Amino acid sequence: MCRNIRPLFNFEPPVTDEEIHAAALQYVRKVSGMQRPSTKNQRAFDHAVERIAAVTRALVDSLETTAPPKDRETEAEKARARSARRFG
Repeated sequence: MCRNIRPLFNFEPPVTDEEIHAAALQYVRKVSGMQRPSTKNQRAFDHAVERIAAVTRALVDSLETTAPPKDRETEAEKARARSARRFG
């Protein structure tokens, strides 16, 4: 699951709240071992996703770099090439 979490910092256009939420959801799923929590655990699961998303947003917004922003399409192409080499 976690291999689906992508870097979120230093992209043009900047990361969206939806992308941050998706990364937080993947992280909570991995840590909890649940794709979908039970009704009893849903509240704690959702709360964890929201808190991790908020912390992630704060982190991404506070980071600084002198490197030029990366292009999403170029990075996606590099990932496809790595995958093709790895899996043939």
